[in-house]
Amino acid sequence: MTFQGYAATAPDRPLEPFEYDPGPLPPDEVEIDVDYCGMCHSDLSMALNEWGISSYPFIPGHEVVGRVAALGELVTHLKIGQKVGLGWRARSCMVCPQCMTGNHHRCKNGSDTIVGRHGGFANKVRCQGPWAIPLPETVDPAKMGPMFCGGITVFNPLVLSNLSPMASVAVVGIGGLGHMALQFANAWGCEVTAFSTSPDKEAEAKQMGAHHFLNSRDEEALASAAGSFDLVLVAVNVMLNWDAYVGLLKPGGRLHIVGAIPKFEAAWFPLLASELTIGGSPIGPPALASQMLSFCGRHQVAPLVEEIPMSKVNDALEHLKSGKARYRIVLKNDF
Repeated sequence: MTFQGYAATAPDRPLEPFEYDPGPLPPDEVEIDVDYCGMCHSDLSMALNEWGISSYPFIPGHEVVGRVAALGELVTHLKIGQKVGLGWRARSCMVCPQCMTGNHHRCKNGSDTIVGRHGGFANKVRCQGPWAIPLPETVDPAKMGPMFCGGITVFNPLVLSNLSPMASVAVVGIGGLGHMALQFANAWGCEVTAFSTSPDKEAEAKQMGAHHFLNSRDEEALASAAGSFDLVLVAVNVMLNWDAYVGLLKPGGRLHIVGAIPKFEAAWFPLLASELTIGGSPIGPPALASQMLSFCGRHQVAPLVEEIPMSKVNDALEHLKSGKARYRIVLKNDF
């Protein structure tokens, strides 16, 4: 058996049709027929080897939605034909302290869907059974791919923060991550403020759940919001005036960064005096991904997507590079 996909053969090369033999299905793994695969900026970074961990040929894609096509003999909780999703992580060891306490995404002995493995810009992909997350009937499979990376990335901080539905939340950056964070925080019951450098996003941000909008280039507006928020969720990967954003927090508040910023520097005394917390997080464990999907179905939370045929993958990558995607790209399998 061969799998068909679109692979980069070297950095900065367009993706090309590529076939490979995955070998026998491991006993604890699942084979998925790919129906849809979201396109994340991490796919682009890996294709370009920006992080120095890519190997070629390389098939991107870690926001998969599809149907179970085959089961390893140890996988008993899934059925052939069942709709499932797969995100950044493909395996965890299941026996380390992180796995045994339910934090499988922190496992240092696991592997990721597109690191040393071929991903979901293909007709089929494989993962360890627990990382194939069943989709509830209450969600639209065509839109759920991005939830398995971007979605869980902004859902996890709400859980880690023990967020009250009475909380005030700021979402910094209204893009691929931030537009989902607005929806989650609104559905959680919070008062939500969108921070963006693009004033033209105000109306759309309010449609997605923001009660208020603040132009983050306006220093006076930023200063006027000091001490207003229980949680400031930063969904951008650029350096900010961190002292100003720490200053947005109420006493006991949390600044949580999910963007891949190069470093964080801020004055220590305000954090000490007001018992503030600085944190970050990646994705989340399988159990939380399942809870997130149930939450999405209950509250009609879904990313805004542009659907593009997988055969147009290079056009989709160029659209992603341009920064014009509103707000997530999903490839539809047309092999």
